[in-house]
Amino acid sequence: MDQLVTAKAEKLLVALDLPSGAEALALADRVRDVVGGFKVGNRLFTTEGPDFVRALARNGDRIFLDLKFHDIPNTVATAVSAATSLGVWMVNVHASGGLKMMQAARDAARETATAEGRTAPLVIAVTVLTSMHDAALSETGVPSPVLDQVLRLADLAQTAGIDGVVASPQETAVLRARCGPDFTIVTPGIRGGAATTSGRDDQERTMGPAEAIEAGASYLVVGRPIIAAANARKAAETIAAATIG
Repeated sequence: MDQLVTAKAEKLLVALDLPSGAEALALADRVRDVVGGFKVGNRLFTTEGPDFVRALARNGDRIFLDLKFHDIPNTVATAVSAATSLGVWMVNVHASGGLKMMQAARDAARETATAEGRTAPLVIAVTVLTSMHDAALSETGVPSPVLDQVLRLADLAQTAGIDGVVASPQETAVLRARCGPDFTIVTPGIRGGAATTSGRDDQERTMGPAEAIEAGASYLVVGRPIIAAANARKAAETIAAATIG
């Protein structure tokens, strides 16, 4: 594990899915030199608000703002513009919001970044949530298998000109072959091996960290296997080692 002190696992993003900003910052401090960045999701953002994100950004952390915007194009554009002003490194929308919504998100990120003299965040689109399987997807009115829907939405995201998608690791190899080497693929649902977790878990389409990287994932988002570990630092190091060989 000594190599990880000087060799960050840039592809590993830790989900700060904790009840308070204080707990999230404590976790970030424990693993910052091991991992490539942090995910701030709905729970923490709702509790702590944009000031928490600004604080991480001022610290130089790469922040994936995981709020999954899904609304009419103008509303999503203004939300992505606000996220860009916070200094986030990556932000996501729902691909099911459609072509015009994703294009509006793309344009808002670029235009706001240019106006403010900052680097535009990566804009990626959620395909099918990793908690869903074929039957659950069918309940929403989509009769296709999950893989077909993931590929359909990834094609739409590429047409919209955004940077990539969020998909389960089980679809990653097919997505990489279909969408090419430069398309960003972010994979939650990392379980098994170095990312074993226990207790309640609603992830359905999962894979181990080394296997997900081998399949072509650009970034892995890992929360519970690190948060629930007796030693979060050691858990992060173990998963990090799997992502960098």
